[in-house]
Amino acid sequence: MAQIGMHDAKTNLSQLVQRAEAGEEIVITRNGTPAVRLTPIPRPNRMADVYGVYRDSPAVFAQDFDELPDEIARAFGMKP
Repeated sequence: MAQIGMHDAKTNLSQLVQRAEAGEEIVITRNGTPAVRLTPIPRPNRMADVYGVYRDSPAVFAQDFDELPDEIARAFGMKP
């Protein structure tokens, strides 16, 4: 855990952000007392992050996957 003074933090903010994004814990101090912790914001899950996760998994469908439930068929006038 790196402790950086407020003045140094203002001077080197972009470098500190890079270090925090890389996983280093950065604590900014005021007059030697810890004031804040600089941490990265977690990235949201994007489709690009999970693309191919299930590539090698077999697809399993229910036996009645392609059968239309009676209540839905009636709602669309397909069954009396």
